[in-house]
Amino acid sequence: MQLYSYFRSSAAYRVRIALSLKGLSYETVPVHLVKGGGQQLEPAYRQVNPNALVPTLVDGDLTLGQSLAIIEYLDETHPQPALLPADAAGRARVRALALTVACDIHPLNNLRVLKYLKHDLKVDEDAKNGWYRHWIDVGLGGLEQMLAGSPQTGRFCHGDTPTLADLCLVPQVFNARRFDCDLSAFPTLVRIDAACQELQAFQDAAPERQPDAQ
Repeated sequence: MQLYSYFRSSAAYRVRIALSLKGLSYETVPVHLVKGGGQQLEPAYRQVNPNALVPTLVDGDLTLGQSLAIIEYLDETHPQPALLPADAAGRARVRALALTVACDIHPLNNLRVLKYLKHDLKVDEDAKNGWYRHWIDVGLGGLEQMLAGSPQTGRFCHGDTPTLADLCLVPQVFNARRFDCDLSAFPTLVRIDAACQELQAFQDAAPERQPDAQ
């Protein structure tokens, strides 16, 4: 398997955690999202992923983008350890938590949005960072309530083993800290992130441990 990845991409980070948890070996193909205006925009990479985004997983004849689709593919083809609960209600809850990050929080704050704000709309650095922190506060605030108020929340987002929801949460918390967001209002999220960081699989997937880390 090959994973086209950028060490700071939260979407690629999610997939790296899944691969690590499942003990799957893969080759990292770095795609630097900033250098030279962004290697993801080069024609060669667009042949791999027409959306010019990371990650992209290549597994034999399959080339697949979109981190959640990749993770579910890995979960179906390598079922242990399972990243989704066995029951329908549990799977729905975990997907709802994961999609809160992947669809509601991350799209407003990913690199191409921040670059557009800065370079096209001429927003200054303070205003750009204010945008980032505002949507982090809104999104993580909702996620905190979803988790803190549920008896299904355990050591991790759903029970006492990591699921797809944790794979989405941890990279988002990492990015929030990069932008100096105040996480004091989200004690449940911070606690779950800390529990994840105790696991070797999460440590191995961390941005600073990637071959393209700079």
